[in-house]
Amino acid sequence: MTGRFREATIRPPWATDKFTDQCTRCGDCLKACPEKILIPGSGGFPEVNFSSGECTFCEACVDVCQEAALVKQPEQKPWLHYAKIGEDCLPRRGVICRSCSECCESAAIQFSWAESGVALPQLDPSLCNGCGACVSACPVNVITISSQGVEHE
Repeated sequence: MTGRFREATIRPPWATDKFTDQCTRCGDCLKACPEKILIPGSGGFPEVNFSSGECTFCEACVDVCQEAALVKQPEQKPWLHYAKIGEDCLPRRGVICRSCSECCESAAIQFSWAESGVALPQLDPSLCNGCGACVSACPVNVITISSQGVEHE
C-alpha cells in the first residue's frame, strides 16, 4: 500500500471541538479573512494555509460564523499549534539565514551561536502562538505549524 504523508489539518482559530459537525461550509469565514489564508479543505471544510501569509487573530472569521463552529471564549487561546523547524533549515546546513526570526512578532524564534560559526534557530514554544508568519518567510520551506498536543505555559 502506498500513500502520501499529510500534515494534520489546521482549522480556523477558535474552532470548536465539534467544528465539522457545526460548520455548514458556507464559506463566510474564507471571505472574511483579510489575510486570505483560509481555504476550502477536505470535504469543503475551511482550513488554514500558511503558504501565503500568517494569521493575525483578527477574529473576522469568528465574527461571521453563524453556526457557532468558531467561538472565542474569554482567556482562550485561538489554538494550540506551534511552529516546528525542520532539520534542513539553512543555518543547520551552514548557511546564514534569519528570515523566520525577523518576522516573528512574539520573539519565539531566537538565534544562538554554534561551534560551526553560524547561529542556529531556537524555538521557544511558550512564546509561539502558531500564527505562521515564519512559514511563508522560510526560503527552503522547512517550517511547519502543527499541534504539539500539550499547551505550553
